Amino acid sequence: MIKGLCGATIWSEDLNKLLPFYRDVLGLTMRLHTPAFVVFGEPGAPTLGLGMHSEVRGHNADPARHMVGLLTDDVTADWKRLKSAGVEFVEDPKDYGNLWLATLKDPEGNLVQLLQFKEGPRP
Repeated sequence: MIKGLCGATIWSEDLNKLLPFYRDVLGLTMRLHTPAFVVFGEPGAPTLGLGMHSEVRGHNADPARHMVGLLTDDVTADWKRLKSAGVEFVEDPKDYGNLWLATLKDPEGNLVQLLQFKEGPRP
């Protein structure tokens, strides 16, 4: 029986194009690091992987096809911090009722969403 999300992976032709962004700019905690694959996340929680894949070349040609969502406790503060670091946002923080959301691009054009849930149930 499928029980839920374990993690998601973003593939690249060159891991070093993405690793500094996710580790240093976004500030994600690295749990595993090999020359071709990195895992971010805390034990027992869903993870985000970055890896090299022989079928992936260059920029993401269809960045809206999938989006990675990262939880934050202050979407506005993270948006300001990342914007001042030169990160490109395609959507500034917006109130969607039960959550605040902002969407940014990583160095290869993949879309990443910052999510701040308001009071109440969370995923």
